[in-house]
Amino acid sequence: MLKTKRLILALATAAGAMALAPAAHAGKTLDAIKARGQVICGVNTGLAGFSAADSQGNWSGLDVDVCRAIAAAVLGDGNKVKWVPLTAQQRFTALQSGEVDILSRNTTWTLSRDASLGMHFTAVTYYDGQGFMVPAKLKVKSAKQLKGATVCVQSGTTTEKNLTDFSRANKLDLKPVVFEKQEAATGAYFSGRCAVFTTDASGLASVRTKEAKDPKEHVVLPDLISKEPLGPAVRRGDDEWFAIAKWVVYGLIEAEEYGITQANVDELAKTSQDPVVMRIVGTSEDTGKLLGLDKDWMVKAIKTVGNYGEIFERNVGPKTSLNLPRGLNAQWTNGGLMYAPPIR
Repeated sequence: MLKTKRLILALATAAGAMALAPAAHAGKTLDAIKARGQVICGVNTGLAGFSAADSQGNWSGLDVDVCRAIAAAVLGDGNKVKWVPLTAQQRFTALQSGEVDILSRNTTWTLSRDASLGMHFTAVTYYDGQGFMVPAKLKVKSAKQLKGATVCVQSGTTTEKNLTDFSRANKLDLKPVVFEKQEAATGAYFSGRCAVFTTDASGLASVRTKEAKDPKEHVVLPDLISKEPLGPAVRRGDDEWFAIAKWVVYGLIEAEEYGITQANVDELAKTSQDPVVMRIVGTSEDTGKLLGLDKDWMVKAIKTVGNYGEIFERNVGPKTSLNLPRGLNAQWTNGGLMYAPPIR
């Protein structure tokens, strides 16, 4: 009986200690970010709609907004970001070496990358698939009509491997013409060196819109030959930073689901009685302390870039030059795949 009482007392003491436990330490990456006053974000060297700089050096795009949201959540200012443009070959080394804090650069989440490159993918920010672009004058309707064609492709990408698999599986004898930089690959395609250009469908829309002399002269074929879940990644070894990067993205997705926008987030923080909204904006539970952040961490992120839907529409949606539909990137409540674990 005495042993039972001691066990109950021990369990009660442990439970009480857990309830009163202070916020988790923020981790070495966040400490370094706070010390320097910047998040260092690895981005594409130039992919319209995702990460590209204008003539004044101002960066914009879906991947860029993810980094701005994280900077806002951890530093209170979405402009406190240092942008590091990276090629496909440079990106993983830059993250592994500590040159960047986060890689937000249209990068596909795969087993080999997740398990062997010393990195964690955080969440999917764009569900994509690999496609093909051809000159309209060829009158090609399907990728399976491309037998023996030369195909411009960037090296060091899932695109290159998928092309080989697709060609072999369909006995197409496609002939890859490989380039280290995407700009070189697209330049070769538009100059006629290759009959076909292949990359993620979102990238094809970007290249066709921004680089073709006349977009109508090029057709993106309807075939998608792969799954390309794109999202930001962080280095292994800092679980606290991994949690922050992951939950900021989830917060943006859940904010859209519950109607929290850049325009109304301040008002909802003052007036909303919806339990979910109150948790997201930090007026009921302090989820920020679990991440080493302020109570209003998501308010700061949403005020800076809006919710996920606003980010999508502003950068790549139907009202932009890329004119991409929500499709798989719609909320789960609208038939898409965007589904965030609850902030609670």
